[in-house]
Amino acid sequence: MELENKTDDIYKDIPAKTAIKNIYDSYGPLLDHIMKSIKAKLVDNIKLSSEVTYKARVKSFNSYYKKVLRQHPKEAAESKGLVCLTDMMGIRMICTFLEDIKEVQEQISSMFDIKEVEIKGANQSFREFGYESVHVLIAIPEDCFPKEIPEGLTIPKDLVCEIQIRTILQDAWAEVEHELIYKTEFTPFDMPLRRKLASMNASLSLADIIFQEIRDYQKKLQTEMNMRRRSFYEMADDLTEVAPSGKTITDSIERVNPYVRGTIDDMLLQAIHAHNAGDLSNAILIYTQIIESKPAPNNIVLSVIYKHRGMAYFTQNDYDNALNDFKCSVDCDPKSFRSIYYEGIVYSIKKDYEKAIERFTTSLSINEYQSHTFYRRALAYYELNQYENAMNDVVAAQKLGLEEEGVKQLHSKLMEKFDMKM
Repeated sequence: MELENKTDDIYKDIPAKTAIKNIYDSYGPLLDHIMKSIKAKLVDNIKLSSEVTYKARVKSFNSYYKKVLRQHPKEAAESKGLVCLTDMMGIRMICTFLEDIKEVQEQISSMFDIKEVEIKGANQSFREFGYESVHVLIAIPEDCFPKEIPEGLTIPKDLVCEIQIRTILQDAWAEVEHELIYKTEFTPFDMPLRRKLASMNASLSLADIIFQEIRDYQKKLQTEMNMRRRSFYEMADDLTEVAPSGKTITDSIERVNPYVRGTIDDMLLQAIHAHNAGDLSNAILIYTQIIESKPAPNNIVLSVIYKHRGMAYFTQNDYDNALNDFKCSVDCDPKSFRSIYYEGIVYSIKKDYEKAIERFTTSLSINEYQSHTFYRRALAYYELNQYENAMNDVVAAQKLGLEEEGVKQLHSKLMEKFDMKM
């Protein structure tokens, strides 16, 4: 009799699976509605320069039940309501770069009431393997509940939604690791296998870091290129405001270079850095070394280098060499509409307006959304007294959003010409 009583006590602590399933299933549509509403908020409001991929799911009952047995067996056995887990609703946000994770986390914090933030894998030693991921638990916003709660259901006060933020590589590791370890009875115990897993995890982590370094490099390089391009355009607008060679045109930007010294990427970064610092002679020297390197770079690379060297020559007022380099750039890549546009600028400075118009027109035939090219062609038309063509180009430039003072002044001059005709 005493043994039977002890057995009965054991059975009392075992949750009734059918009863728990019925409760969980009754909450299924509600959880699904909430999860989709939160995901929609994220999609509409999270803004990144790179793309974010979303995965969302309501935890399956089998996964839910196993976790309840592990974490809340007594509560499940005694409760007649829903036993809450923090990951019943899960939304995974998969980003491209490591920098995106922090940005997404900050944006989520501004949108929701944050209950907890956990960085998975942060405390692992270098000997351990496992995925990294940021897990954010948010309270459910009122506007994410359905307008009418199904009869008989009570919303738990501690109901949350889990948002996981990972990079593409972190997510890939997590998916493979889940299949290898968590969904099988056998897990690798042998040191060689564990070392292989740790090596793979380290390789993916290193790849994420390298991708971020390259991303940082691209951003800083693009910033320098944009500043140099603005300087180039300013010279074309007003040739009297040329910075003397050797003096700083713009503040130096901290150099980030993930490339091996002596490679084309490394040399290009050095050349652009020198170019922006006003060290034009050194920039031209490095551009020339790249062009003459053996084996020769492919035509796309050569087109870019010729274009940059041409801009350096232009800044030195060496228009013949600049024009020749822009032509070489187009020879290497006939679709290089910017190099063709730069040819047009040089022809305009040389007062060969017909040739300038031809080059601007060719550039626009490749890319018709160039507001500055319309404006430059309008100026050339104006010099040839083709006022109607000039006005059409001014209007096109303004429609594309160009609101510079020079455009407005040209528009006023053209209006005066039309008034005089009338």
